[in-house]
Amino acid sequence: MSADAERLLIIDDDEQFCLVMARAMRRRGFDVATAMTEEEALASVRQAPPHMATLDLKLEHSSGLKLLPELLTLVPACRIVVLTGYSSIATAVEAIKLGAVNYLCKPADADEILASLEREGGDPDIDIADNPPSVNRVTWEHIQKVLQEHDGNISATARALGMHRRTLQRKLQKRPVRR
Repeated sequence: MSADAERLLIIDDDEQFCLVMARAMRRRGFDVATAMTEEEALASVRQAPPHMATLDLKLEHSSGLKLLPELLTLVPACRIVVLTGYSSIATAVEAIKLGAVNYLCKPADADEILASLEREGGDPDIDIADNPPSVNRVTWEHIQKVLQEHDGNISATARALGMHRRTLQRKLQKRPVRR
């Protein structure tokens, strides 16, 4: 790897995803580091600050939304894209407010991730859905919004939604409903 290669940090608790994405990004000329936990990510950033990073929204014992401001405090110029298999409007808005340059739904390939890391500004030509979201999708979005408002606290969210905590946990374990 050349000394002037841009450093990319991949933060994801899925080891296979880290391996595949690291290999793909190295082929594209990046100096790649991976981290599977919040602690590993912070240690990596302190050791060698990255130019760019991908950050999984839902880490095993942490939230990417909680880690995002910490990363940007350590490396304010770092361009961070949040990746998730559990997308919602609430988390997308919060990720951008907290400083992410983009938010992508998994699965996303290396070219999509690289394009989103390099893109400046929004895209006014993005496709707008012809149909409104389903009732199930609106429910999912509402749960995510209330969960975000309660800082990820399941018990407080369940109380706010008027449902049993275990019912909420079961709903959260399911994949998000497609539009």
